[in-house]
Amino acid sequence: MSTRDYLEKDYYAALGVAKDADADTIKKAYRRLARQHHPDANKSDPESEERFKEVSEAYDVLSDADKRAEYDEMRAYGASGFAGFGGAPSGAGFHPDAEGFSQVNLGDLFGDAGLGDVLGGLFGGRQQRARRPRKGADAEAAVTVSFRDAVDGTVLALRLSGDGPCRTCGGTGAKPGTSPHVCSVCGGSGQTVQQQGGFGFAEACRACHGRGAVVDDPCSTCHGTGVAAQSRTVQVRLPAGVKDGARIRVKGKGAGGVAGGPPGDLFVTVHVRKHPLFGRRGDNLTVKVPVTFDEAALGGQISVPTLDGDSVTLKVPAGTPSGRTFRVKGRGARHRSGAEGARGDLLVTVDVAVPQHLVGAAKAALETYRDATADHDPRAGLTELAAKE
Repeated sequence: MSTRDYLEKDYYAALGVAKDADADTIKKAYRRLARQHHPDANKSDPESEERFKEVSEAYDVLSDADKRAEYDEMRAYGASGFAGFGGAPSGAGFHPDAEGFSQVNLGDLFGDAGLGDVLGGLFGGRQQRARRPRKGADAEAAVTVSFRDAVDGTVLALRLSGDGPCRTCGGTGAKPGTSPHVCSVCGGSGQTVQQQGGFGFAEACRACHGRGAVVDDPCSTCHGTGVAAQSRTVQVRLPAGVKDGARIRVKGKGAGGVAGGPPGDLFVTVHVRKHPLFGRRGDNLTVKVPVTFDEAALGGQISVPTLDGDSVTLKVPAGTPSGRTFRVKGRGARHRSGAEGARGDLLVTVDVAVPQHLVGAAKAALETYRDATADHDPRAGLTELAAKE
């Protein structure tokens, strides 16, 4: 529906209802008038066909809450309240994509009679929606950060590139100092109706390619499209404790909106590089620390490094087996909740280090130990267990 239609046509009068009529009243009025003026019932009266199209057009707008609100506002404030073409705010520019179409729901008229599918496109029943502000497209980006930045959080500067409103012409597509004008073929609607027999079929206007406006002197930067490649820098804050594969939403940093609509969002996928020492399990950090045989057998205290750069002292009980894990409270990753002091734990796994080469007193001492524990077989009973089902 073009701006001109909204300003010049009184859809309430066409249906014979008050401006504050509810949806049920509007539907009843439409059914009554559509039956009265339907071309199949008035084949000898050519004026009935025009009246039927007028009634259908009025119902298409007033039965849709969004269209009706836009129509009422435009009628109340006039063309000055909607600068630009096709309802687009001033400076919003034109975009080459054709708007979608809406169809009169003849099911409201004939109920379950089955005629809706047959007559849905009759006499230009498909109407183009008035151009309205639309949210811009969402954008995607991926970043790779260090293990430490993922745990502590960081701020990144992302360089993004993509299409956006041409900065030379402000998105109008016209050379600076000139302006597009309403297409004289379609009257700014962006579509024309081709009659074939008793049916009318809507199609994008060939003169303006569905834009509703014509550019006589194109912008030298975008060549009349109103769109040009742009690059920009976006600051993205990664919260402390972000995990590998996380998808961060940055509101309002996507592509610019259409016809003055809000911009889309930016979604950033985070990849985290591996650390040479530390690992991660949820909000807990993991580390494997080697211990000597005597530390594991006799017990002792060992120093364990942390990601913060300092170290903690861990008590290893006597008889600790290789692979046992100890928990150090509050020395893990920060929770994404952002709560003060909320952190996971450091999980320390001890690994008994076996000397590769033994000589001298060390070898003799170990041989003495072996002789002293000859009566202890740690593999006793394995054969019996293996034979059981």
